[in-house]
Amino acid sequence: MFRRMVTALLLVFLGATMAAAQSGGPFAPRVIVNDEAVTNYEVQQRARFVELLGATSDPRELALEGLIEDRLRDSEAKRLGITLSDEEVAKGMEEFAARGNMSVDEFTAAIGQAGVAPETFRDFVRSGLLWRKVVRGRFGPRAQVTEAEIDRALASTSGTSVATGAQVLLSEIVLRADTPEYRAESSELAERLQRTIRSESAFAAAARQYSAAQSRAQGGRMGWTPLSKLPPQVATQVLTLGPGEISDPVELPNAIVLFQLRAIREAGTTAPKTVSVEYARFFIPGGTMADALRVRGRVDTCDDLYAVAKGLPEDRLQREVKPVADVPKAISSELSNLDEGEISYGLSTPDMAVVLMMCGRTPDLGDAEIDRDAVRRQLVNQRLSGYATSYLAELRADAIIRQP
Repeated sequence: MFRRMVTALLLVFLGATMAAAQSGGPFAPRVIVNDEAVTNYEVQQRARFVELLGATSDPRELALEGLIEDRLRDSEAKRLGITLSDEEVAKGMEEFAARGNMSVDEFTAAIGQAGVAPETFRDFVRSGLLWRKVVRGRFGPRAQVTEAEIDRALASTSGTSVATGAQVLLSEIVLRADTPEYRAESSELAERLQRTIRSESAFAAAARQYSAAQSRAQGGRMGWTPLSKLPPQVATQVLTLGPGEISDPVELPNAIVLFQLRAIREAGTTAPKTVSVEYARFFIPGGTMADALRVRGRVDTCDDLYAVAKGLPEDRLQREVKPVADVPKAISSELSNLDEGEISYGLSTPDMAVVLMMCGRTPDLGDAEIDRDAVRRQLVNQRLSGYATSYLAELRADAIIRQP
């Protein structure tokens, strides 16, 4: 009798324990991502964390989505053998806390009062840093920009180079950042929105929910705006976007802003004045048009000509940068019909085939002080962001994500 009672009690206890583990224990899996579990505890912790950072939509949904993406990113980093040192993670935590003018200890103490463990903060920062390292390692070389691309970006934003100029149709999400606390919250929110919004309708919904600008009533939609009227840091970002794409967060004195490009049109654009040109000539003594065409098939840029000329006398390849006024008339006439990377054979003679390639034009950018490195970083980051979004979408499409 006693034995049967003990057995019955054990069965009841084990059944209750298994049910708790399956349905809602803190360390029970909430979702499985490629055989990697995301636990209820992690979702709870991340939800509290993002809520502290200013999330106004369902924190648990945001937390679950973010943790699924973290698993995908971390798994890919592991596959590629990419890791972070403790020093890199510590520095990342310091930079994140500094956005709110806090030390790491102050920040962890503040979130600890709301029940968020320091490990939750560390894992959040670590995953972001690791993914950045993965993306830069895989796409860094493809994201590099040329000097000519920087020139074009600067020329398009220079007041001296555009008359009425291009006009853009933008939508905006303006997030409050007039205090250190608001700036930290808005920075996190802007990065999340930039990473997750995939359509104009989603951007409009987010603008209505989060934006502090009057345009929120129209889903953030703005009217046609001359590109030359935009602040330089905004115009530079917009130039790198295609229709439907979203800018990186733009930090202004009292706000952090996201822009979505809806359309672009030309309205009486005046081309910037060219002050110098760079061109290359490759000479083929006794060569024919067929020889010149074979060279053309091997090159896309002026730099590619060095491989063609390897092992040949130095005078076979000549690359020059000259003020427009100093370019010989015959060469100038041919270059006037070429864009960067295009080729002409018009200088050829019966005794010499000549491949003339336009390397680039340098526009007159006026007397304004120019931070070319800042423009370069902006263009590179914009490209990397696009690569990262597509990369993560591919990982998610290939993943097996299931309920336990």
